[in-house]
Amino acid sequence: MSLMIVGADSLGSIKDNVKRLGFEEITHLNGRKKSKFKNFEIPAKTDYVLVMTDYINHAVMRKVKRAAKDRGVSVIYARRSWASIYKKLQRRAAFIQ
Repeated sequence: MSLMIVGADSLGSIKDNVKRLGFEEITHLNGRKKSKFKNFEIPAKTDYVLVMTDYINHAVMRKVKRAAKDRGVSVIYARRSWASIYKKLQRRAAFIQ
């Protein structure tokens, strides 16, 4: 499974933690600059989009939400803490125990 993370300048241990949950391919985009999202597209094989709500501006959030809806990809909104991310992933994805 693959995951696209939008927001947060750096992921720290989050990337390793989501890999342990079964995500093989992880794409990360920092969500601060709107200019990087002019031609925003979600990669074709993305299963989930994780949006770090405390590190993203509103215009980027709308673009991500619209692109995910067009592709039929689930969007998960969480704060940049592993406890919050894990809790949201656990609710949304049946594969997490």
